[in-house]
Amino acid sequence: MGKRVAIVDTVQTEHGDKLEDNIREIMFGVVRQLLDRVGIEKSEIGTMVSASSDYWEGISCSNAYYYDAAGANLKSGSNAEEDSGLAFIYGFMRILSGDYKTALVISITKCSETPSAATLTHMSADPFFHRPVGLNETVVAGLQAREYMNRYGITEEDLAMVVVKNLGNAQKNPYAHRGGQLSEEEVLASSMMVYPLREMDIPSTSDGACAVLLAEEKIARDLTDTPIFVEGVGWGTDHSFLGDRNLLNGSLPKAAERAYQMAGVKDPSNEIDMAEICDITSFHEILWMEQLGFCPPGKGADLVKDGVTAMHGKLPVNPSGGLFGANPYVARGLIRIAEAAMQLKGEAGDRQVLDVSRAVAQSVHGLGGQLHSVIILGT
Repeated sequence: MGKRVAIVDTVQTEHGDKLEDNIREIMFGVVRQLLDRVGIEKSEIGTMVSASSDYWEGISCSNAYYYDAAGANLKSGSNAEEDSGLAFIYGFMRILSGDYKTALVISITKCSETPSAATLTHMSADPFFHRPVGLNETVVAGLQAREYMNRYGITEEDLAMVVVKNLGNAQKNPYAHRGGQLSEEEVLASSMMVYPLREMDIPSTSDGACAVLLAEEKIARDLTDTPIFVEGVGWGTDHSFLGDRNLLNGSLPKAAERAYQMAGVKDPSNEIDMAEICDITSFHEILWMEQLGFCPPGKGADLVKDGVTAMHGKLPVNPSGGLFGANPYVARGLIRIAEAAMQLKGEAGDRQVLDVSRAVAQSVHGLGGQLHSVIILGT
């Protein structure tokens, strides 16, 4: 890759069950704070890419309601539906094209103003074969977890360890609105939702927003002392019909392979220092770690048991708390990128991981991880 593109800075809201401001006010505040931190005006932004969803905002043409509040007036821009990690990649490619020197990537979701995640993800299922049997994100997650359990022997206690780790990490994250020092027994005492997933194995949704400023290398170095470079990206999508898919080997391995190849990473478990991934359930953190190449299939739970993925382990995963700390559905992928960038900048505060020079961020949407985006960042 000839031209280098870097993250200049990031801003996210303090996430919550219900943010009082409307989406225009929230987005204006996030972007204004980012521009003030960097020391530029909106006229210096070349292009904008947003990520939102009409379903997840409860309004048609959802990005039109906050686009001007983010400073998009008279600017070239676009919207990536649902996957804010993909929006980030789109902004990155716009700079690589040579047409723009800077790109602002934004995403927002107010889950407090929409139907439940179960209802909305049910509506994304095939209307003829999937909806009549009640499939949604949680039900499909249970099917995946059960198949994995049959194949590799994972236990409910293994899943509970992920919940305990991530909620414990979230206590140190000032942007998270959930967190706590729980025991495995408390997690296992929660109600069964879709076997083997219990209520506490599934993050609840949030309100929140995030903004990330990208720039070509020279401009990035002028704007910050700590530019974080985009070393590699990859994405992939799978069939929408579950019967045509391998639920334990979807599009993530190929997306990760593309990102690693672009970044020159040959041994992810030893060349990646930390990871921020979309743990849509406790089980998925284990599955995604395997598919990101951190360990062989069936060994993801061992990384948690052995403390490898703990805050001060060899390869910390979700030191922010991941989605268990905050889960604004569409914005969650961009937040993973922002959290990874903060770690690389050394600005993660109490959740800072030591000696981080390369990180991976992963974003996902669609039932059972239909689409994945993978971003490799480095100093």
